[in-house]
Amino acid sequence: MPPIQATRILPDLQCSLICEEVRQEVNGNLLLIGVIQLLRVPQLPITAGRICVFNRWTAGIGQFSESVRLIAPDQTTVVAKGDSRFELRDPSMSATNVMFFGNVKFEAAGTYFVEVNVDDVMKMRFPLPVVVVPAPNQGQQPPPPPTPGVAGQP
Repeated sequence: MPPIQATRILPDLQCSLICEEVRQEVNGNLLLIGVIQLLRVPQLPITAGRICVFNRWTAGIGQFSESVRLIAPDQTTVVAKGDSRFELRDPSMSATNVMFFGNVKFEAAGTYFVEVNVDDVMKMRFPLPVVVVPAPNQGQQPPPPPTPGVAGQP
């Protein structure tokens, strides 16, 4: 009896990274720019012009549907969502998907979550903290202008 060959194996998520930009070099390699572990923002609400989610899939066989969601700190609101399809013909192959989210609005500070699903199976969920860090001197009163005629001043 011949060995049974798998026609479908759900892939493993090798990695998922959030970054500012993903570019492709002339040799075909991908270049990730500005890998993000937390977002420091000067104020809220704020809109991020572009956020990229880089996902690498491997060890699967078949055609798959990928879904990436950015969930607000309330654990309910979907701030951004993207879907794509990919195929792996052999378990030794890999597939790289980059999801580009434009004009993502962050309303509140707190921990947002990135959820990565394949065929409606969650493969990864990781935090993306959003922290307000005021710019230097923001909120401080400027020094008063010099008073003319005071000793030591012109």
